[in-house]
Amino acid sequence: MFKIVRKKGLNQHVTLLEIYAPHIAKKAEAGQFIIFRVDEYGERIPLTIADFNRDKGTVTIIFQAVGYSTKLLASLNVGEEILDFVGPLGVPTHYNDAKKVAVVGGGVGCAIAFPQAKTLFNKGVEVDVIAGFRNKDFVILEEEFKQVCNNLYICTDDGSYKEKGLVTNVLQRLIDNGNKYDLVIAIGPVVMMKYVTLVTKPYNIKTIVSLNPIMIDGTGMCGGCRVSVNNEIKFACVDGPDFDGHQVDFDELMIRNRFYKHHEDETRTHECRLLWGNKDA
Repeated sequence: MFKIVRKKGLNQHVTLLEIYAPHIAKKAEAGQFIIFRVDEYGERIPLTIADFNRDKGTVTIIFQAVGYSTKLLASLNVGEEILDFVGPLGVPTHYNDAKKVAVVGGGVGCAIAFPQAKTLFNKGVEVDVIAGFRNKDFVILEEEFKQVCNNLYICTDDGSYKEKGLVTNVLQRLIDNGNKYDLVIAIGPVVMMKYVTLVTKPYNIKTIVSLNPIMIDGTGMCGGCRVSVNNEIKFACVDGPDFDGHQVDFDELMIRNRFYKHHEDETRTHECRLLWGNKDA
């Protein structure tokens, strides 16, 4: 069992949980993920590691409560325990010899972008962070990002906070202004990552994306997380989740991610009657 040692609501939709998991914290690196199961009846859900503290033996996850399992996880409090918390899984991010990097996050994807920026900044890399949100109410980790980057650019779709517009607008402007990035890391909605790669491709800027396909076992056996990269089949759980964004078939990924949308919508409204018992007995 894995105990929750800290809980914080980052906004009305997004929750931060710090979990005591010393064996995972000892080996975790930026870019890797865990798979959790709240209880014996729960489904297996992957979440990218948002932070880790080797001294305290804790791993931090940040998630949006949108489905049954994430809502159940969000309902837990400090002192309560999660049945399964497995990791670290996946391949850590490789930065090579990058000296100047733009880390681009969209929405709750900023939780995954944070450890990337933190790791790079602590290595002495010059880091620009571009964080995009729907509106002011959805902004997360602003103060935390300020501590791990040289420049932070926040934009909102409706202009309710900081700059109005998309992360791609900011990235294009920074490139046009002469910023010579060795690497761009994009993490967020699939369509956002796709358009970030379209911005960087004409400049031949290496672009890493973190993919979030449907995933079940996390070991490469089920094949559910397969993605097409450079016209080859890869498995996000063991080959990724990071891939060269210029080689990813984003259109196929978007179609696959919508495959079970109808069933996911049903779980948000479905009420199990098997546990009601016989009221007439």
